[in-house]
Amino acid sequence: MMPLVRRLGLFALTAAVVASALMPFGWAVVTSLRPPTEIFEASWIVTNPTLGNYRNVLGEAGFLTSVLNSLIVAGLTTVLALAIALLSGFSLSRIPFRGRTTLLLGILSVSMFPQVAILSGLFELVRRLGLYNDLRGLTLCYLALVLPFTVWVLRGFLKGVPREIEEAAILDGCSPLKILFRVFLPLLRPAIATTGILSFIAAWNEFLFALTLTISPDQRTVPVTISMLSGASQYDLPWGNVMAASVVVTLPLVVLVLIFQKHIVAGLTSGAVKG
Repeated sequence: MMPLVRRLGLFALTAAVVASALMPFGWAVVTSLRPPTEIFEASWIVTNPTLGNYRNVLGEAGFLTSVLNSLIVAGLTTVLALAIALLSGFSLSRIPFRGRTTLLLGILSVSMFPQVAILSGLFELVRRLGLYNDLRGLTLCYLALVLPFTVWVLRGFLKGVPREIEEAAILDGCSPLKILFRVFLPLLRPAIATTGILSFIAAWNEFLFALTLTISPDQRTVPVTISMLSGASQYDLPWGNVMAASVVVTLPLVVLVLIFQKHIVAGLTSGAVKG
């Protein structure tokens, strides 16, 4: 009797957690299907569903361009962050050198700074490099945002790889780079998938840097474009359009997670077991 009660309790708790996590997205989908006259109805049932909000958003000048900009910036940020984090994590976890602990603490402390604290310094750096209102400058700033996290996480996974595997590769005459890319990299696929997805989501959803470092519509990312959607007047706020845009920009993340879900689960489980 008790195992059944525990099972039912666990199922109820899991259902409650899943429902609370999916409720905001579900409400956004419901609201995006409502016509403007029913936008504030407090009901999960849409009596007159319409795709007009999606047509308005997709027809909005610059929206699809901003989606492409977000894909470019988030994709480049993720690839560069993973490449740098792999090399840095390998050095910090496998190669002993003086000051390694201090460097690790420095990387961790950088990730604790709020974005607004480093915004002025990054703005001046981007301006001096001539990359203001440029996707390359935005990618550089996003690297500063996600790189401490990726380095710290991948360093933890690399540290958990058994030392015997590395010693066997050294006996076979492998250099450190060969050990990293030919021996460790296949073992780190779950970790790379998990870290890459989280880095991509952070870059995709980032708003403050994108708002400050871009000014022209053709260089804006999706969060900034959504914030600038406007109605016919100040009393005609386009909540339906905003919700439709939110659903559209969330779908790539959902597809990405579904594609790599096995690797993500394996990476999270591995990290939980290794501590």
